[in-house]
Amino acid sequence: MNLNKASIIGNLTRDPESRKLPSGQTITTLGVATNHVWRDAKSQEKKKSVEFHNVVAWGKLGEICAQYLRKASKVYVEGRLQTRTWEDKSGAKKNRTEIVADDLIMLGHLSAKKDEQNEAKKEEELAKEEVSMEEVPVE
Repeated sequence: MNLNKASIIGNLTRDPESRKLPSGQTITTLGVATNHVWRDAKSQEKKKSVEFHNVVAWGKLGEICAQYLRKASKVYVEGRLQTRTWEDKSGAKKNRTEIVADDLIMLGHLSAKKDEQNEAKKEEELAKEEVSMEEVPVE
């Protein structure tokens, strides 16, 4: 039996980057940072490290990520690990390991898109409030 599964909870390191392939398929790439905190056995000092993960979301999931997620959004990503190999322009061999997302859950506070909508709604409500001439101070 084989199992290729990755699950992470972290924050986006940048806004999602989305593009359409010639086939019409949408592909969205995400950068996700995860933190690890532990206590050093000898010094009892608290230590921290950060891991950076490349995530790829295809199709409808990718479209949703591009629409609702922004830098610093907290997400749960579940998928499989995949390593791509290619040659760059100078002929050097390059590798990139990424998580191909099967499922993604938006965690924490509202997404940036919802924040923008709420802010626009507040501004609209403020604009509707009438200010009578009696309330305006005259100097």
